[in-house]
Amino acid sequence: MMSPKVDMCVQGVQKVSPDFILITNADFSDIRRVITEKFATIDVELCQLKVCRSVAITIGFLCRTQLTENNLSHSARPNRCLRRSFAWSTALQTLEKRAAYFQPKDGLMLPPGTFKDKVAFITGGATGLGYGMASALSQLGAAVAIASRSMDQLQKSAKEISQNTGGQVLPLRVDVRKADDVAEAVDKLVSQFGLPDIVVNNAAGNFISPTERLSPNAFAAVIGIVLQGTANVTLDIGKRLIKEKKGATFLAISADYAHSGSGFVVPSACSKAGVEALTRSLAFEWAQYGMRFNCISPGPIETKGAFSRLDPTGQFMDKFIKRIPAGRIGEVNELVNLAIYLMSDYSNWINGQVIRLNGGEYPSGAGMFNQLVQVTNEQWDALESMIRSTKGS
Repeated sequence: MMSPKVDMCVQGVQKVSPDFILITNADFSDIRRVITEKFATIDVELCQLKVCRSVAITIGFLCRTQLTENNLSHSARPNRCLRRSFAWSTALQTLEKRAAYFQPKDGLMLPPGTFKDKVAFITGGATGLGYGMASALSQLGAAVAIASRSMDQLQKSAKEISQNTGGQVLPLRVDVRKADDVAEAVDKLVSQFGLPDIVVNNAAGNFISPTERLSPNAFAAVIGIVLQGTANVTLDIGKRLIKEKKGATFLAISADYAHSGSGFVVPSACSKAGVEALTRSLAFEWAQYGMRFNCISPGPIETKGAFSRLDPTGQFMDKFIKRIPAGRIGEVNELVNLAIYLMSDYSNWINGQVIRLNGGEYPSGAGMFNQLVQVTNEQWDALESMIRSTKGS
């Protein structure tokens, strides 16, 4: 049998057990070539692993062979973000069974033409969640403007969305931290499409760090993008809408830890809490002008930009996912469907709400006794016997 030495140039190789190696890579045709060359006499099975994945199912190869530390190249590391692989264990098999009850559904929940003759403005719209929302709005008939700091990425995304949906997509370069930048971008939006009916404050900046390591500039940068940026966009567009006596729907994207707080993302937690307060406050104050304000507070939804800064190794999410009762992390389309509902006229009586989308993770982490889920039936029998034998109060 040929020695199972992994090609140094192939990324995404991980030892799972003495009998299995797991190889994951977006370009799995390359992997297949290497495997068939290096392991010509080994049974190779193409499989789909649906364990705790989001956005895309991981495609992998399980190769039946013996593997030692010397055989496995030290440079062969699992690809981060969408290509991370999980060790196959009893715990993850349990999560997979649980996740089978809560599988995400493809497609959009609202009918075609829902946003016909509507104009939408989305910050952070060129990538990740913003891209997903922009695509859905365009598909459902809206004229969409996407805004961020990178014109190259904006133009690429606008072209992709327009080609996929046939809708009008306007790329707008803007630094939301700067009120003048926002005003200029909104001027272009108004001249091209008119005042927006839908405003999505999705621009975000975040990274993990011990708080004592943060400089004042680092702290200010996150607050500037998330909180000040949301305020700049909301004030500029809101004042124009009030002047023209036009109503609109505003949606902000927050985070689960905005309410509870969280270590190691303190600037983001502070900023998102401010965004939620702004949402609730203006839901009352500007309802008189025909404006609604709501907020989605999502748990972990895997996107390349966010996860590369929040979980660069993948180790944290592998552990965190065990806290999610639904057995998996969220997918972009799940947030998108909630977002388009909240932005549509179907939700006109929803105002001032912060809606959690987290697979049950938030109450899971809050319950004092929730870790008892690990107790087996046999252990419960023993515990029950001990409890029954206890005398007095």
